[in-house]
Amino acid sequence: MKKFIIALIFLIIGCATTGPGGKKSLILIPTSQEVQIGKEVARDVESSEKLLNNQTVQNYVNKVGQKIAKVCDRKDVKYKFKVLDNKEINAFACPGGFIYIYSGLLKIFDNEAQLAAVLAHEVGHVVARHSIKRLQAIYGYTIIMEVALGSRMGKTARQVADAATGLILQGYGRENEYEADNYGILYAKKAGYNPKAMIQVFEKFKKMEGKPPSAFEKLLASHPPAKDRIGNGNKQIKKIGGTNLPYYENEYAAIKAQL
Repeated sequence: MKKFIIALIFLIIGCATTGPGGKKSLILIPTSQEVQIGKEVARDVESSEKLLNNQTVQNYVNKVGQKIAKVCDRKDVKYKFKVLDNKEINAFACPGGFIYIYSGLLKIFDNEAQLAAVLAHEVGHVVARHSIKRLQAIYGYTIIMEVALGSRMGKTARQVADAATGLILQGYGRENEYEADNYGILYAKKAGYNPKAMIQVFEKFKKMEGKPPSAFEKLLASHPPAKDRIGNGNKQIKKIGGTNLPYYENEYAAIKAQL
């Protein structure tokens, strides 16, 4: 009976879209529960971090993020983009479409396309369900079945949310980061931004890698070397084109002045 229930869950949940071109992966945690886990993680983030107290900047970042969300390959979640008032140079995605970017990272951008590229990278993590795949690998089918069937949901969701928060802080690993880079470059281009902006961001990171540990330390520890990301990104851009698209420098300059 137990095996039958597990097989039934696999059949019901089954393969989900996790990338461009209809790429599929076996995802055992349904979207509704992923969003619930994401809400728990987002609450943790916003209880320990301070949101930037500037609604104009918040609205602008969310507007750019929604442009990316509109063209991405995953439409079963509502994406939310928020700015945290923190000098660190970082951004991260929580399960279920909750995406955060630090004001410290916004300050180093030169144009809107660079912001779009980073947000698109984070959307790529959500599309690929990187955090959910790692949770599945850690907990196996037992806890997945509990989540899927809704048994002990309160305790299970809290337990999984705590694990998800830890995974986000650790980073996703090189393979996942390269995948998110490729998705991000594609989504930025589809949203009307010059995909070379992603390379511009990596060039900034490369310059910072040689400096002593600072606000950039967390990103350095959890992401591949900038040189490698530049090479990978240029290969992706060569495939998809779009280098004639705009960067929107003036639009971003007005927002950056408020940081």
